[in-house]
Amino acid sequence: MALDTVTNASATPDFVLPFEQLGLKADEFEKIKTILGRRPTGSELAMYSVMWSEHCSYKSSKIHLKQFGEKAPNSDALLVGIGENAGVVDIGQGYAVTFKAESHNHPSFVEPYQGAATGIGGIVRDILTMGARPIAVMDPLRFGAADAPDTKRVLPGVVAGIGGYGNCLGLPNIGGEIVFDETYAGNPLVNALCVGVMRHEDIKLAQAHGAGNLVVLFGAKTGGDGIGGASILASETFNTSKPTKRPAVQVGDPFAEKVLIECSLEIFAEDLVVGIQDLGAAGISCATSELASAGTGGMNVQLEKVPLRDPSLSPEEILMSESQERMCAIIEPSKLGRFMAICKKWDVTATVIGEVTSGDRLHITFNGELIVDVPPRTVAHDGPVLTRPMSRPEYLDTLKAVTLEKVETPEAIKAAVLKLIAAPNIADKSWVTKQYDKYVQGNSILAQPEDSGMIRIDEQTHLGIAISTDANARLSFVDPYNGVKLALLESCRNIATSGAKPLAITNCLNFGSPEDPGVMWTFAETVRGLADICLEMGLPVTGGNVSFYNQTGKVAILPTPVIGVLGVIQDVRTRTSMSFIEAGLELFQLGNTDDNFTGSEWAHLHGQMGDQAPTPDIDHETRLVKLLLEGQKYFAAAHDISNGGFAATISEMVLKSNIGATIDLPAQFIPGGVTAGLFAETPGRVVVAVKSSDVAGLTSLAESHKIALHKVGITGGDALAINGASIPLTQLRAAFTETFPKLFG
Repeated sequence: MALDTVTNASATPDFVLPFEQLGLKADEFEKIKTILGRRPTGSELAMYSVMWSEHCSYKSSKIHLKQFGEKAPNSDALLVGIGENAGVVDIGQGYAVTFKAESHNHPSFVEPYQGAATGIGGIVRDILTMGARPIAVMDPLRFGAADAPDTKRVLPGVVAGIGGYGNCLGLPNIGGEIVFDETYAGNPLVNALCVGVMRHEDIKLAQAHGAGNLVVLFGAKTGGDGIGGASILASETFNTSKPTKRPAVQVGDPFAEKVLIECSLEIFAEDLVVGIQDLGAAGISCATSELASAGTGGMNVQLEKVPLRDPSLSPEEILMSESQERMCAIIEPSKLGRFMAICKKWDVTATVIGEVTSGDRLHITFNGELIVDVPPRTVAHDGPVLTRPMSRPEYLDTLKAVTLEKVETPEAIKAAVLKLIAAPNIADKSWVTKQYDKYVQGNSILAQPEDSGMIRIDEQTHLGIAISTDANARLSFVDPYNGVKLALLESCRNIATSGAKPLAITNCLNFGSPEDPGVMWTFAETVRGLADICLEMGLPVTGGNVSFYNQTGKVAILPTPVIGVLGVIQDVRTRTSMSFIEAGLELFQLGNTDDNFTGSEWAHLHGQMGDQAPTPDIDHETRLVKLLLEGQKYFAAAHDISNGGFAATISEMVLKSNIGATIDLPAQFIPGGVTAGLFAETPGRVVVAVKSSDVAGLTSLAESHKIALHKVGITGGDALAINGASIPLTQLRAAFTETFPKLFG
């Protein structure tokens, strides 16, 4: 077919276009024709299809996500909020930190290595475009059953991709999660978080201002990889009964991205850009339309000037390509020479492809022919808004209470603890984390398996930040409104346990098909819960990501809202580690234990879910955070009690320190007895180790904050002894560390 121009489109209104194959519905296609007053050209159709996809337009979630603005707490720390590539917060001393989480789920199932690698690359560029130097990454991951054949294919590739790309960029991987559940079979969740730092005055925005300013594409050349990849691949359900659209996954080059980072930072340092946008999902379609839409005018682009790796690409393919390591900048003509000189220094390809205009249209030509003539906002920001049907899922009425045998005798306790810590969801993850560089750049203070990752920001003042990501999908399955609250509270505890004050959050909301009314109800309840608790706790939502269609046929994943919390610590030298380094320390549990096993790992190991999620006690959790921050001077170690309960927490502490402990769980403070004391995952609890001389101070502090304090043991020896059971550390370590090597080799 000859080039489809705007003139040709006006003259051939009945020409049939493949809008359905590109993921558009009939009513959406009709809306495009109404906007344009004619049928779209092939290039316009390509742009609308990728930009109106679920992944890019948030068409099913917009009406719910607006709660984050309507219920936003007042926050002096928030500098840039939702709507930009990433949120930015003030951490003091003139520093600003930007952080965000994204998903690359479907591409990582199709091609695990490149899917995960380019997920890291994309989130790093989001941080870079804010004007920040990326300083660390994290990777919350979910997979199908650990022993499933496809998990053995997907997990090693994903881990290798994350490590291969992140290590080459020189970015420490300081935390994350690995969780297994049958519902993630065929739909692994590969979420990636990046954090960056800058001075306040260095913040950049994705806006195209100033008529006559130039549009410059710089970085890698455009190829045929990833055409419609994240934008369309992530906007449909995998179907087990027939072949599905699976466009080529993007191919990443971390060395090209490393050079692009350094080149961009030098450009930023000389204040050479008016606005900047990375080319991620939807590629040039996204960058040009979003920059123009967020600016004050229009834009003219000459598409034939785009540097290509594959000269056979059609205009539509150039517009849809999601080739990696590319950026688009708006440059004043007077600064172009210096901009180009810096790009040449770093051997980065840079090409002027257009200019900002005083009009209100995005015009794209190809060899002199006008192929796109659209109002940019209709492409980038005014896409469809869907009010999906919602209904409370019927499965909620079929849930049953957890029924478990008591674990009380020494023999039963020993066997149960060894079983728990060998479970894939609890077992040692160093088979994974040893493939990541945790300490590159020299500013990593805490990293896996600590409760939160911590990075030093200033080497003179020792100002630092801590980040934690958490989700308990089983609790969200049982009670989505409270489940997401519990995830946020756990993440805040992890931040405070290490000695940092929670400041702001990001999120990555992973769900099944929005066309399922039950999924949409669960999503809506999750957003409502998250907005409510952020308002109550004064924590701004800086941005986030929604990933729908994580579903194979009719089997949706467990609802998985991953919550990332950023905290600030004034002096990283005062941080608290999860492990103690000496014998004779007294061990205490902060907070009470109840006998609710819903959503717990112990129940999961017995094939049970439960029917009643814990009720979040925000007042208690707020007081606990204050206690943890004020009591930091007393703590020789502190570790949050969460997945696996007390048994997992104390096992991790003694194994990391290689110092044993003698534990006595008195039944009088645990309604469910020793079984609950070991395995219940009651929120709002932390194990702390203190010197005997600090017990009085801790006791007084707990009383002042009205937090229950229970003596549970003492450190020392070469075994973990619990209520008469004795587990040698060698045996405990074997059970803890052998699972992943056995599974993945």
